[in-house]
Amino acid sequence: MLGDVPDPRASGYYEMQLNSAFRFHGAIVLASQTHALMMRDNILGSLLGEALGDSVGLWCEGMSPRRQQRFGPYRQRFLFGRGMCSDDTEHALMTAQAIIVSGGQPDRFVRSLAWRLRGWLLGLPAGIGLATLRSILKLWLGFPPSRSGVWSAGNGPAVRAGILGVTFGQKPDCLRELVRRSTIVTHVDPKAEAGALAVAFAAYVAATAENVEELPCRFHALVSAYLDPSAAEFIDLIDRAMRSAASLEDTDAFARSLGLERGVTGYMYHTVPVVLHAWLRHPRDFRAAIMGVIACGGDTDTTGAITGSIVGAGVGRLGLPEDWLANLWEWPCGAAWIERVATRLAESVEQHQPLAAVPTNVSLLALRNGLFASIVLMHGFRRLLPPY
Repeated sequence: MLGDVPDPRASGYYEMQLNSAFRFHGAIVLASQTHALMMRDNILGSLLGEALGDSVGLWCEGMSPRRQQRFGPYRQRFLFGRGMCSDDTEHALMTAQAIIVSGGQPDRFVRSLAWRLRGWLLGLPAGIGLATLRSILKLWLGFPPSRSGVWSAGNGPAVRAGILGVTFGQKPDCLRELVRRSTIVTHVDPKAEAGALAVAFAAYVAATAENVEELPCRFHALVSAYLDPSAAEFIDLIDRAMRSAASLEDTDAFARSLGLERGVTGYMYHTVPVVLHAWLRHPRDFRAAIMGVIACGGDTDTTGAITGSIVGAGVGRLGLPEDWLANLWEWPCGAAWIERVATRLAESVEQHQPLAAVPTNVSLLALRNGLFASIVLMHGFRRLLPPY
């Protein structure tokens, strides 16, 4: 038996052991580096995807599908043929910054998010939802984040949920707690939390699935396991969306089957099933998914943003339309700034520790919001004119 054991004194023995150890540990290092790059790409795809979906849907926000068709093809034309982002993208970026500085620790996360919401309101953002406005005013009056939310099932928590799913989906219990904290700071109706959690799980599954065939099963398993039983109505709507997408029904046809002929409303149980349908119908085709959900009309900047955060997490940076990226005009927090946030967020997640937030210029943001508000007014006056 001793003759079967390699002699340490034999020529090449130590070199063999060293090469073997290098291959083993090198594979671990390579796998770790690959995972980090994939995480960064998922995060960047989700954040930029949310911005792009928002920017494409913004110009026709509030229009019915019929009026949209009268105005012509979907494209970024909010400002002289360029696209801008609404408060939906800003909420996703505030959430990302709160994750960075908290390292995902729930108490620190929600405190940071609450202070960012307070500061965001000082910039006088246009188009802020009533529930979100009331909640932030309560924060300024001294209410803690656990008691600042109001009874509403609006979409605010859903636009913050995608990036949470990408970064913490591998820890479902932690993700559920972060989604709950992110939700109740503005909305306390349980329907808001159910919708946001579904979006978070969708973004996580989109980012980690190896093939599109496994998406429905993995997503449905997470929803069934972690959504509260009181959300039976919502789970039934998700099942309807999944069956419809599997039958290759178009997203606008599915929306009409829910009674949303004039457009998707800002109600969570209307928005999220339609968004999930657009994702499952076109899980690896970002442009088609965004076009499909915007064609439903209604709250198109929000539906486009949420869809973009999910599909973008799956396709990554290279799967986003280059022409849409080139036409995105978002100053001072444009695509380059969003990429810095994504990089910092990926570093924080990989290192499991808080990092410094990516700085922003508050005075420039106020100037930007003033310009944005004036453009919104111009679009409002334009819609008073034909074509009807």
